[in-house]
Amino acid sequence: MNVTLAVKQYISKMIESSGPGMKVLLMDKETTSIVSVVYTQSEILQKEVYLFERIDSQNRDSMKHLKAICFLRPTKENVQHLIQELRRPKYSVYFIYFSNVISKSEIKALAEADEQEVVAEVQGRSWEPSMLSRCTQGLTSVLLALKKCPMIRYQLSSDMARRLAESVKQIITKEYELFDFRKTEVPPLLLILDRSDDAITPLLNQWTYQAMVHEMLGLNNNRIDLSRVPGISKDLREVVLSAENDEFYANNLYLNFGEIGTNIKNLMEDFQKKKPKGQQKLESIADMKAFVDNYPQFKKMSGTVSKHVTVVGELSRLVAERQLMEVSEVEQELACQNDHSSAQQNVRRLLQNPRVSELDAVRLVMLYALRYERHSSSILTSLIEELSRRGVSERYRRMVQSVVEYGGKRIRGSDLITPTDAVAITKQFFKGLKGVENVYTQHQPLLHETLDQLIKGRLKDSQFPYLGASSLRDRPQDIMVFLIGGATYEEALTVYNLNRNTPGVRIVLGGSAIHNTKSFLEEVMLATGHSGDRAQGSARHSTRR
Repeated sequence: MNVTLAVKQYISKMIESSGPGMKVLLMDKETTSIVSVVYTQSEILQKEVYLFERIDSQNRDSMKHLKAICFLRPTKENVQHLIQELRRPKYSVYFIYFSNVISKSEIKALAEADEQEVVAEVQGRSWEPSMLSRCTQGLTSVLLALKKCPMIRYQLSSDMARRLAESVKQIITKEYELFDFRKTEVPPLLLILDRSDDAITPLLNQWTYQAMVHEMLGLNNNRIDLSRVPGISKDLREVVLSAENDEFYANNLYLNFGEIGTNIKNLMEDFQKKKPKGQQKLESIADMKAFVDNYPQFKKMSGTVSKHVTVVGELSRLVAERQLMEVSEVEQELACQNDHSSAQQNVRRLLQNPRVSELDAVRLVMLYALRYERHSSSILTSLIEELSRRGVSERYRRMVQSVVEYGGKRIRGSDLITPTDAVAITKQFFKGLKGVENVYTQHQPLLHETLDQLIKGRLKDSQFPYLGASSLRDRPQDIMVFLIGGATYEEALTVYNLNRNTPGVRIVLGGSAIHNTKSFLEEVMLATGHSGDRAQGSARHSTRR
């Protein structure tokens, strides 16, 4: 089950169905992001798509020699833009595709607007919509793309999980013909979970390549903004990291930081051997950057290498500048061990370190608040006062209580934190380059335990009931997991390892967002009502059982 491939095939089918000739791809803001993730510009140019436009753009020229392929979400705004487009068409013919179901009344409105009969085809779903969230629309789109009609289980402690499960089931039931796919011996399973059951995972610093990039630099549609990196060259101010088009990234995105440094070193040494003057040793990331800067022809020959050297170099700089190795050790202790005396001493010590950033200081206090929420000797009030003394903003200080409201013991349906967490914990050290410190990777997200129990047939129906009377008797084979409130790249790593180590089981992970700490804290503030406008698809109801 490959969601990226499924979406790519869907878009390819749209383009091919329009036949030969020059084409324009007409999209909205979100479908533009979808297309950019699954296709490079050079790939889509090969399919005779020469122009990319937004449906909401008012300044498009009339080009009657082009066919228009419209790929849009079926929102009221998009339908209205499309109606206006059809009344004054700028292209010769229109092939219209929606990413989800569309009502009959809206199809009728489009037909009435097509007075010049320029619409050749409309691909949508006939459905009278109710009040569905963005999550429901996205989830059903993925199910249709993967051709799966799943049984559904949900987290009982989350009212939002139950409501989303019922909403998806309603669409499947009402649109049963769309979901009438070939039956499999073991039906696929959709598992709907709530982020609030594990608020610890998105608060931790990460040490695998993809997760570190997102946490420290930010990944947006596979793009990284490096414009603030000191001394960055113009051609590297924005780079793309895509496992589809970058072999090095695909092979290394789940490896730890030390291994990444070693692999880049080995790759560059291989190139050096091909150059008669390349005799200098590469002992550190700084040496590598100097090597690339001194060999312009090498940069031209290997843009991929220079890109990754730059990214890893910036990660290394931030790790040192923010003392993230020391911070991460204490984070891991808070997440995985149960020694209050040691924890409070270490958190205090780091809060008094001026080199620890505001964000890192606040997340340490948040982790302490979640871990020792009901400890008889809790020093949370004192730690918040310490944040105030070091000048941490009031907004960040308020977030500490918001995180407890969001994912504290009163909210959680699982036993996320127990004294036995420290049992069998082994600290793994990785040898890397000079300048790349050893890292600890003790923590396992709650999702690992949940999926492990599911695969073994031990996930309790009392905590994760089926929607409806049916239940699975055999071990599930195709599992789709959706996390309301957003997933993380650490959880993506968990799914990757389970897929690799569990033959016959295929797991796909999705969520309302892919979080780093900053985006997760925004989610928390929205969900607890401590922010202004609620983001589409990420707001949740506070009612819980």
